[in-house]
Amino acid sequence: MTESFSTTGSSPNELTADLSVMLAQMGGVLLSAETVDTAVRLVTRLAAAAIPGSAGAGVTLVDVQGKRTTGGTDVLVERADALQYELDAGPCLTAWRDQVVVRIDDVEQETRWPQWTAAVADLGVTAVLSVPLVAGADCLGAIKVYAREPAAYDTYAETLLGLFAQQAAILLANTRTVADARQLTGQLTEALRTRDLIGQAKGILLAQGAPDDSAAFSMLVAASQRSNIKLHEVARRIVASVTGSRLNRPGS
Repeated sequence: MTESFSTTGSSPNELTADLSVMLAQMGGVLLSAETVDTAVRLVTRLAAAAIPGSAGAGVTLVDVQGKRTTGGTDVLVERADALQYELDAGPCLTAWRDQVVVRIDDVEQETRWPQWTAAVADLGVTAVLSVPLVAGADCLGAIKVYAREPAAYDTYAETLLGLFAQQAAILLANTRTVADARQLTGQLTEALRTRDLIGQAKGILLAQGAPDDSAAFSMLVAASQRSNIKLHEVARRIVASVTGSRLNRPGS
């Protein structure tokens, strides 16, 4: 996925309109986990280029894997974000937790997150703007831009970053949908395999003298409890013992 982009000669209204069209087109694409990182990097590069004064941009993701940055356009972004994750405090995490836009005009005058602001001041960060990534009822994280000059961002910058936040949220939500569908498919496939394996094991026990289907299942459960082995593994061993003995018979 490649896009060319230039802010030269564009008025704020023209730029916002152009971005809206481009981002809407990207939003219609259902991306795989393999391609979403490329798409998010494109969004963050565009954000850094389109929002005046930005030294870098990135996306903070928060999920079961923890907190991490994707699409960081500059080492400054990676370092400033890493400090937030280490301290569990900062504008991007607040934007995610509270689902609010967070803007810092000058980190030296900011009273929130004192440890983080002191640390990023040493990195050269002066101003920050962060917008939550909201998809339906979920907040997936936040997109942010960092600047080296104070008062770099205004309401226009908030509007632009809001467009990028909407797009990034769509891309990431689509990817999560694909991943969830794959996981569910895998779980269903495994459940069917397990069911079939237990059915085969019960059939073997019935052939060996179990009075009925319920009794055969109870025998499997009892064996699982005695050996502290999962039920499907007990069933697999029973099936393997019979199929293996058949294969080893002379003339088989």
